Amino acid sequence: MMSSLTGKTAIITGGASGIGLAISSHFAESGASVAILDFDEASGKSAAKDIESKGGDAYAVKCDVADNSSIASAVSAVHERFGKVDILVNNAGVANIGTATTTSEEDFDRVMRVNVKGVYQCLNAILPIMVESGGGVVLNMSSIAAVTALKDRFAYSASKGAVHTMTYSVAADYLEHGIRCNSICPARVHTPFVDGYLEKNYPDNKEEMFQKLSAVQPIGRMAKPEEIAKLALYLCSEDSSYITGQSFNIDGGYLNLRV
Repeated sequence: MMSSLTGKTAIITGGASGIGLAISSHFAESGASVAILDFDEASGKSAAKDIESKGGDAYAVKCDVADNSSIASAVSAVHERFGKVDILVNNAGVANIGTATTTSEEDFDRVMRVNVKGVYQCLNAILPIMVESGGGVVLNMSSIAAVTALKDRFAYSASKGAVHTMTYSVAADYLEHGIRCNSICPARVHTPFVDGYLEKNYPDNKEEMFQKLSAVQPIGRMAKPEEIAKLALYLCSEDSSYITGQSFNIDGGYLNLRV
């Protein structure tokens, strides 16, 4: 049986595409009222409309997680609409390819603003609401880049390492307030970002490179966004009420089965 989120209100940042969209859809299907916070306003509204067409309750708000005033405005709008926030999924993020010497300062700062400061600012705005209401659940989207070496992912790995350890801090600091906090560390997931990356860098041999990227995971393929969403649903439901301060690898065997 699918875990239930009936009666819960969930904020999903970056909830209009890829993993975020899959989480938004699964949460709504499980009974949650879903607030989709996304920088792309049109995509957010389209995602919310699609969820509502299937009987779900969704609300799209334009939000730049790197901008504190944008977060404050978005959270205020969500709170006014639903009256509470039970679940926060910090999913919004950006990727970057480069080493310590090939990553520009501009790119490094951009990754940190979105992936690290964005998570902090969402926590800073939403945790007090959860404390006041007596509890809640936070789920951070980390990456296997936080726990193992990946070539050419210097800034991205650093940012996800920060998310990884922020998860533990929040779990420890807010346990007495009835707030659980965990993270998910996926390996490569087949999202529009992957397709865009291949189109940009390998326009003449996209299929070949897609197969190579898929074969990196011992299971022989990339994850589907829906597979990440199902784990997210479990971790944000009462089915996982005894779990906090944990990080879950969902990697097709990448960390332990490569030979």
